[in-house]
Amino acid sequence: MILGTQRGKDVKGGVPLDFVPSSPEDMAMCLSDPLWRLCSGQLYKIMIKPQDENGEEDADAEPLVVPFRPNRAQRRLLKRLHKRNIILKARQLGFTTLICILFLDCALFSHKDRPIRAGIVAHEEDAAKAIFRDKVKFAYENLPAALRAAMPLKRDSADELLFAHNNCSIRVATSLRSGTLHYLHVSEFGKICAKRPDRADEVITGTIPAAASGMIFIESTAEGREGHFFKMCQRARRLASLPRRLTNKEYHFNFFPWWDDMHYRMDPDDVEISAIEHQYFNEVEEKMATMLDIEQRAWWISTRDNEFSGEDEKMWQEYPSTPDEAFQKSSQGCYYTVQMTRMRKERRITTVPFTPGYPVNTFWDIGNSDGTAIWFHQQVGQQHRFIHFLEGWGEPYSFFVSEMQALGYTWGRHYLPHDGNHERQGENSNLTPKQMLERLGLRNVEIVERVAELQHGIQATRDMLALAWIDAENCKEGIDHIDNYRKKWIASVGAFGDEPVKSDGNSEAADALRQWAQVYGSDAGAGSKRQRVPKRRNKSAMAV
Repeated sequence: MILGTQRGKDVKGGVPLDFVPSSPEDMAMCLSDPLWRLCSGQLYKIMIKPQDENGEEDADAEPLVVPFRPNRAQRRLLKRLHKRNIILKARQLGFTTLICILFLDCALFSHKDRPIRAGIVAHEEDAAKAIFRDKVKFAYENLPAALRAAMPLKRDSADELLFAHNNCSIRVATSLRSGTLHYLHVSEFGKICAKRPDRADEVITGTIPAAASGMIFIESTAEGREGHFFKMCQRARRLASLPRRLTNKEYHFNFFPWWDDMHYRMDPDDVEISAIEHQYFNEVEEKMATMLDIEQRAWWISTRDNEFSGEDEKMWQEYPSTPDEAFQKSSQGCYYTVQMTRMRKERRITTVPFTPGYPVNTFWDIGNSDGTAIWFHQQVGQQHRFIHFLEGWGEPYSFFVSEMQALGYTWGRHYLPHDGNHERQGENSNLTPKQMLERLGLRNVEIVERVAELQHGIQATRDMLALAWIDAENCKEGIDHIDNYRKKWIASVGAFGDEPVKSDGNSEAADALRQWAQVYGSDAGAGSKRQRVPKRRNKSAMAV
């Protein structure tokens, strides 16, 4: 099914796509068929970059003007159209181009008694200008002259085309709130969520409600496991697994991996693929029920090594193989992306059970807010094993101690951050967190002195993660927080600052883990004191 000329209805095509009209009657018949208009290549033209010998766009070459014929991924989307569509994708599959042509077609061919408003939200101003100029306006200006004369412009502004024959319009901007929208496309919503969460909130609270009864497309590459785009994708994936039809308010999940585009391949003769890399591709084949031939594998390796400096996480984000992998890459500005990527590559985020005979240490962040995070740690030989993670907001210390007692571990030491020695207001007296925990039965509670520079502590954590093993299941929430612990984005300069975000729920787990690095690390920076660490023993550090 494909979007038709009547709003809210689907119309199937009837004219063969290779049919060439030779008379006014033929043309009238063809123009009545939305599938022919979109897919025949005889109506709309687009600009594309020429490709080099490896099938990549040649950025230095002049663009080519070619007829628009949907590619494989675009055709698949057209066949799956739902009232609301969310698209998680690899780069350069052309969905923005397709949706621009689709919206332009709807604006041109809707009846004058039912004028439509189509809107496209871009992630930044330059992108909005380029989309409007190179996709929407270019396609209109390159229509057959007779058709353009029959469908003249009433208004041609910097961001909107309004048609005189039916009062329909299409607009491209970075924000759309006012008025009713019948068709909405939010382009690169993941980037908006990552870099401009205020604008992402505006999309959710203002733009989408403006298209409440219309058709919606939300499309992006992944930008980490935070924000509205990630949450919307996860919900849509869960809905896709249910044995029922989606409602018009629910989003249909569409995933388009790199390997679904047959252009992503190259001669493998000069590309070295390791056994570990072949294992990765084999796992993708099993998870996605597909086959990756040697030319596809060579393209992936070459693209990673030459375009992304060998960083797997860049490929996960820009050219994902699976939906989970797309979000495995934290967005730029995250502190521990390289280290967490290495841990996954070396299979050190896995099943890490409790080892009897070795004490369990805890590392806390208590902060000045309501959040508390605790990592549970054993040192077995040279391995630093994290076997459990606990967090809570607004809970008293008695809650955490009770949870700890239920685990039945033999305890080593309990490490609190520097403010564990600061008095806090209690019901009957002012006590420090250290004193409160000791009254609840914890022994061997120690204070980790404040690091002189936060960046020194972060670097110590990066260094120490080379020795860490983390239980994937029992530390799942903590792993997510470490993946997404990030620098603040400074919108005024368009860059990340030096300070971490403290308001997204990730800093508590990251600060607690940093206590471990400052205790065990050989150099956590001036002003931090390396603490004496416990050896293997059996004596409990908690009274029970």
